[in-house]
Amino acid sequence: MKRKRQFRETRVASRGPELLDSLESRRRHGRPVAPAALARHYLEISRLLAGQLDFRSALQAVAAEVAHILPHDHLDVCLLTNDGKYHSAYEIGFQTAWSEMKAAPVTRSPIRSLLRGEVDFLLTDDACSDPRFDFPGAIRQPIIEQSLRSRINVPMKVQGEIIGAFSCSSQEIGIYRPEDVVHARAVADLLSPYFFALEAAARAQRSAIVEAEARAREEGLRLGALKLTEALEQERQRIGMDLHDQTLADLTRLSRRVDSLARAGELAADAREELSRDLQHCMQDLRNIIEQARPSVLQLFGLSQALENHLERATRDSGVPIAWTLRDDTGGSWAELDEKVSVALFRIAQEAINNAVRHAAPSRISVRLFHQECFLALEVSDDGSGFAGEAHKPASGIDNMKTRAQLISARLVITPSMGVKGTRVLLLLPWPQRPSSQEDST
Repeated sequence: MKRKRQFRETRVASRGPELLDSLESRRRHGRPVAPAALARHYLEISRLLAGQLDFRSALQAVAAEVAHILPHDHLDVCLLTNDGKYHSAYEIGFQTAWSEMKAAPVTRSPIRSLLRGEVDFLLTDDACSDPRFDFPGAIRQPIIEQSLRSRINVPMKVQGEIIGAFSCSSQEIGIYRPEDVVHARAVADLLSPYFFALEAAARAQRSAIVEAEARAREEGLRLGALKLTEALEQERQRIGMDLHDQTLADLTRLSRRVDSLARAGELAADAREELSRDLQHCMQDLRNIIEQARPSVLQLFGLSQALENHLERATRDSGVPIAWTLRDDTGGSWAELDEKVSVALFRIAQEAINNAVRHAAPSRISVRLFHQECFLALEVSDDGSGFAGEAHKPASGIDNMKTRAQLISARLVITPSMGVKGTRVLLLLPWPQRPSSQEDST
């Protein structure tokens, strides 16, 4: 016992003569700290907290002042996380298994009754033998291993809600008295708002990191998908050229052969007429496929001219009269776009026009290119039946339009037209280099 006492005195002396005097005064005389001195210590704790940027350094900064009020060998603060189901511990004096567990379940905490609000405080002369700290599954090894006998545990609260607990421990038995609970609560009240703010800042930082990582992953996926789409577009154009150079040429030669056989009298007139008609339809369909796969007008003349060409062909081939208009109020801004973006915009507008022609039975289709705030805008509107009355909606086409818009970081909005019926497809592409002299169009 004598050797243990000597070890104890050596440890305390290493922490400074003032703490040694405080412990000796508490142990031998039981004299309380004077109110004026308490006030000074509390003010100093508040001052020392300012500027501390992490939990452990904040606790370390105030430890000496706390020792004048509550002599200790070990201080720790545990903060509730995950809706109060877990807690994290921060310690000074020595490190234990408590601080090594970043998210320990409250159900296994030796002070779970305090963290749950079932008791107002815990005060013990010897936690090593106190049954309140010992139950099946309790994480109480540090108490036993470090001989944390005398203990005070009080809740830390912000706006009446328990956010954690402040704990003060000594290796001596019976150091703390009931009046020390009042001092511990005062210290906890000083620490609570600061630790709450630190936890909120740490939580915000973690959230920002997670969000940044998610954005980086999303951007990586978007760029990868854009490259894949570009490769598919190139392959699509290659197939279109092969169809034009080979398959369409073969069909053309076959059509001429049919005509030659008919002139030679080797083919009946009615059979020749039917076969020739089928070949012409096949060739026309193939030309349409080639044109859609290889938007040569877009490459040669730009977006506005390509849209005009597609509008003329789509309305002509519909079999019913459809009026159309195209208006470009961008002052040539579309010419500055990257080729991948231009192709994506053309495909989106192409799909919107085709949907209107095939599914909405419109009498009019309007396409407009304009500036809107910090965006370049592309609008396709019609006066057709819209989606409400359709038995079959072109869902896959719309999904493709949305996907293409996401790949170029554009926003796609599909709404009813301004009139009584119809559909309005609006694409907004970010455009920070918009000319300042250009007025918004709505």
